[in-house]
Amino acid sequence: MDPLSSLLSGIRAEGSVVSHAVLTAPWSIRFADDAPLTMISVLRGGGTLVLPDGTERAVGAGDTAVVSRSAPFHLADRPATVRGPHAAYEIACFTGDTECAAEELGGIRWGADSQEATVLIVGAYRASGHRHERLLRALPPVLVVKEDAEACAWLEAVAVDASRLSAGSQALMDRLLDWSLVCTLRNWFDGAGADAPSWYRGLADPVLAPALQAFHDRPAEAWTVASLAARAGVSRALFAKRFTRLMGRPPLAYLTQCRMDEAEALLTDTDLSIAQIGRSIGYADAFGFSAAFKRHKGLSPRTFRTAAA
Repeated sequence: MDPLSSLLSGIRAEGSVVSHAVLTAPWSIRFADDAPLTMISVLRGGGTLVLPDGTERAVGAGDTAVVSRSAPFHLADRPATVRGPHAAYEIACFTGDTECAAEELGGIRWGADSQEATVLIVGAYRASGHRHERLLRALPPVLVVKEDAEACAWLEAVAVDASRLSAGSQALMDRLLDWSLVCTLRNWFDGAGADAPSWYRGLADPVLAPALQAFHDRPAEAWTVASLAARAGVSRALFAKRFTRLMGRPPLAYLTQCRMDEAEALLTDTDLSIAQIGRSIGYADAFGFSAAFKRHKGLSPRTFRTAAA
């Protein structure tokens, strides 16, 4: 599994969607969840995101915004609206004891459905475990990607269909939001250039990509610089030099870090034994794995698991 797929495997849209919100100015929405990711696709109209630190980011028709790990924030038709009389809405699916069933939000149509109204699709994403943390560290507080008009029209048609709450409509919207998130993040990473994380840049490199894919598919294999260079089809020296330049660290240092990140996720998200986790990432016994983990993370695997729990 490639790194992006692996990191996204722990985050899903599950029953947390305002499938078709139609808003007539003046309006604001307060996003009260501390969701790992919130995605807002503007199909028509537009508004301004107002983050807790006062940062403002305009979004218009065709924009998809992803807000990561934010305290409650607002989306309003314009920044001044939140301080004056207006139609105020709140989305809070994951906070406290709030239960936010899909039927309570899906299909709500706020305001009048006119050409002047703003039309949104909103998804908040739940996280299972800690695997997604590495992805969040690579993202800015808010990112915006422009979609084409045809994609927006198609998204709105699907959302309208799902809002009828027919059989399978919630599953349809959940999977649509998962698909949209993957596409949005890929588009953003593709345009981020040097600001994209090293594991993403490496997968776009024709020399490094085969070696990285092989390692991420089989992390327990006894990989060496020579065997990875053979996968890449270049000499050992050329591979090591290119890898270090593009990835910011030597090949074996990168492999060890990835193995330790995977071990961290397995320690917090599974009940596998220390020995089983060690074997799954390439260590012959629990002692060797424990020594390596403590060297890189500062805690033994057992202590780390206890503290995380």
